[in-house]
Amino acid sequence: MIKPTQQNIEALCTELRNPKYGAYYIHFSNIIAKADIKVLAEHDEHEVVKEVQELYMDYLAVNPHLFSIGLSTCMNSLQWNQGALQRSVQGIISLLLFLKKCPAIRYQANSRLCKDLGTRIDEIMSKESSLFAFGQNSQPLLLILDRRDDPITPLLNQWTYQAMVHELLTINNNRVNLSNVTGVSKELSEVVLSAEQDTFYAKNIFMNYGEIGTNIKQLMDQFQAKAKSHQKIESIADIKCFVEAYPQFKKLSGNVTKHVTVVGELSAMVTKYHLLDVSEVEQEISSQNDHSSHLHSIKNY
Repeated sequence: MIKPTQQNIEALCTELRNPKYGAYYIHFSNIIAKADIKVLAEHDEHEVVKEVQELYMDYLAVNPHLFSIGLSTCMNSLQWNQGALQRSVQGIISLLLFLKKCPAIRYQANSRLCKDLGTRIDEIMSKESSLFAFGQNSQPLLLILDRRDDPITPLLNQWTYQAMVHELLTINNNRVNLSNVTGVSKELSEVVLSAEQDTFYAKNIFMNYGEIGTNIKQLMDQFQAKAKSHQKIESIADIKCFVEAYPQFKKLSGNVTKHVTVVGELSAMVTKYHLLDVSEVEQEISSQNDHSSHLHSIKNY
């Protein structure tokens, strides 16, 4: 899978001049310009390219209702960073094509950032109109909002499982780096949190901090019950049952250890940085207009 960037096109051309393999099947993650296809064809003197496809997967699906295009920042002096604007357009276009959606575009009239993004997306949809001819029964809506219209929400401490892990430990491509955690084993120096593969994470991803502790206890009880059942191996039938259940048992063991480690580190950070008290003050500042009381609370910390 190749992103159709100029750098990758040049690298492909270099490869095709002196091919290492007898056949190449090239899959691009987004729309590739016809001019780039022509350039590749001109460099394919040995006729080793057998297939070129666009698969529209130029984004990371974090959750069923959330995707990321991997941008850490997108603005310079309250204006679009042009590279970030182009990347945002590419990611959204790829998602629309993958979902087979040709939406009406709406954005805030008072936001130049939203207008620039919406206009660029509309231009590409018009230019590549044949790709967006899906024959929809009804037209969906692409709504573009400016985060600056609600600056409070992202500044508050988050208290649901996924949000806490991302804010306090950082999730990068569904991976969490725990190598700096004191006493963590080598196997847990980096863990994967994926709702597709981890049933506990899928069930608790939006649960609040208090509920997570209770659910971790239930997971531990479930694991201990299974561990006790495996201790009673007295016959061939018991051995057979153990061997058949061992992969699932080992997976459960790893899952328990992973989440206990993650939640334990979250708890340590909540205590270390007094986040419960800080969050209380944050909520009061965002919902009440008592400046002197808020200032007094902050000074007491």
